[in-house]
Amino acid sequence: MKPTPAAWLSVLLVIAVFLTACSGNGGQAPAPTQPAGTNGEPPTDPEESGAAGGEAGEAVELPPVDPFEFEGRISIAGSSTVYPLSEAVAERFEDEGFLGEITIASVGSGAGFERFCIAGETDIANASRPIEEDEISACRSIGREPLEFRVGTDALAIVVSQENDFLTSMTIEELAMAYSDQAQTWAEVNPEWPDEPIQRFSPGSDSGTYDFFIETVMAAVFPEDKAEAALQQASGIQFSEDDNVLVQGVLGSPYAIGYFGYAYYLENADRLKVLAVEGIEPTASTAESGEYPLSRPLYMYSDATVMRERPQVAAFINFLLTYVNEEIEGVGYFPANEETLNEARQKWLEAVDQ
Repeated sequence: MKPTPAAWLSVLLVIAVFLTACSGNGGQAPAPTQPAGTNGEPPTDPEESGAAGGEAGEAVELPPVDPFEFEGRISIAGSSTVYPLSEAVAERFEDEGFLGEITIASVGSGAGFERFCIAGETDIANASRPIEEDEISACRSIGREPLEFRVGTDALAIVVSQENDFLTSMTIEELAMAYSDQAQTWAEVNPEWPDEPIQRFSPGSDSGTYDFFIETVMAAVFPEDKAEAALQQASGIQFSEDDNVLVQGVLGSPYAIGYFGYAYYLENADRLKVLAVEGIEPTASTAESGEYPLSRPLYMYSDATVMRERPQVAAFINFLLTYVNEEIEGVGYFPANEETLNEARQKWLEAVDQ
């Protein structure tokens, strides 16, 4: 049976009454709900909204730099690990017109901080570890306030010769044993490995890589106050501040082992084999996430007064923070994420009062 016109009219009247009651504002749709901030207003403070210096993820822009407009001397010293990166950026800075001189010394992070904080003879300190409290105090004693710029990430490479046919991965504990007198042969580290003497190669004590290895590997097994001595007293161990010397040492025997920055492994990847650590291989993703146990940040340090009084230094750091991610993979390291670079760029702006 079909509904009558009267029945349809009744239904329409009921719907109209229902809509009017729901709107409660003269038939207009309810206003959309706003995210409440202070006093019920939408948040405008960057900290409340989750953004730093603007919208979340917004890049911090540095003023453009034309290297041709600058001259003078720029002096850099420090980490052998950061050396290839600073060298690559310096070459690009010069290729694009810088009229001055850039000197870069690969002397280790500790020695780099001595030149920057004690002697005050350099403009920039390269480092593969954070600056220490006593080094900060030394800087302040000569009127410098060290300013830290994070420029990338390294995966410390544990390497053997490609002639080595028994190692593909080691645990932290096995590494510590191999670099101490707890084991004289590989079989004493793991009975499945050859009964052959371990030949050990390590960066020297001025190296940030050396410090990092002690803190991350040796101190994981030995008491903290004995970790460095365990490494230093390992029989037959050979130290060098020159990573190329370490490479040649490892290449000399299938029973040799060494460690250094990932860039030096890549330069010799056709002859060296990089080991996984705790089953994790060093890659861009595992280094950035920290999943690879031996990943570490890379730094450059300067001082605001140096940057203001020596505009070529400020220009170089600006240039580096602008183009570092275009250069870093080419020398064998992993880019810092955008948030990290934004923090570094903001420090630059504050240092030069822009």
